[in-house]
Amino acid sequence: MKHTCRLGRTILILGAALVISHNNGAAEPLERSTSRTIFTPLLADPLEPRIAVLPALTERTLQLDIGSSADIYQSDSKDFAVGVDFGTYSRLKRSSDFKFPVDAVDYLFGVNTSWKKPFHSNALPFDTFSAKVRLSHISAHFEDGHYDIDANQWIRPGDWSGTIPFVYSREFINVVVALSSPDSRVYAGYQYLYHTIPDALNPHSFQAGVELATSGNTYIATDFKLLPRWKETEKKTNGFSGVWNLQAGMRLNTIGLEKVRLTCNYASGLSRHGMYFYHPEHLTTAGIIIDI
Repeated sequence: MKHTCRLGRTILILGAALVISHNNGAAEPLERSTSRTIFTPLLADPLEPRIAVLPALTERTLQLDIGSSADIYQSDSKDFAVGVDFGTYSRLKRSSDFKFPVDAVDYLFGVNTSWKKPFHSNALPFDTFSAKVRLSHISAHFEDGHYDIDANQWIRPGDWSGTIPFVYSREFINVVVALSSPDSRVYAGYQYLYHTIPDALNPHSFQAGVELATSGNTYIATDFKLLPRWKETEKKTNGFSGVWNLQAGMRLNTIGLEKVRLTCNYASGLSRHGMYFYHPEHLTTAGIIIDI
């Protein structure tokens, strides 16, 4: 019931934002491309390579992301590109004396290709089709913040009976297609794991999202994923679990900081961190994302 209520609130917020964005002439365009990439990184996807500092509002943790995507080749017409992705995604604990022991960190690197093509349609409110295909590796690790010095042992989460820490590695192909206009974008994606440790995982996952420009350099975006759900009693995945990331933000264009976003993000569902791939969470963060 709680998940249904959260889903209902998300749909209502997105619906309100859609009305605002289509009826407010002051809405600024969403950034559709940069000199860095022809496929604009997804705004609300928590696994996009990015630079972000996002303290949690509901617990004493901090998300610290360091990474970027960049095209190393773009065609003269800017409709095809080959690029690279590098990123780290860290979960830090906030302690006294400005210390941030690292609980968990994930490392990602890979290559990608992307396409972009304008089109005209009287039936659709979009004018551009784009797509991106990624071939990537990601690994996950527990660090010093997940170790209890007094007890001289790793901290064991309550819903996991396996080895702590354990080997985690995934190699995958990810495909995302999008339709966009200056003030909106919708997208859908599919990911296939062709190698994974642990190996008892369903290799398929799915993704969809919406991004909408609103007034005053602001935007609202949501990313939804269907991820394999781990069944501890069976030691394998069985079925799927929905993961929502809802983000509202503002670009600081008025003071010349077009690449800086002030954001508030709500995440509900399985953790984005590989070491917690079986663990659901509900987390609200607020902070800064830098798009470079």
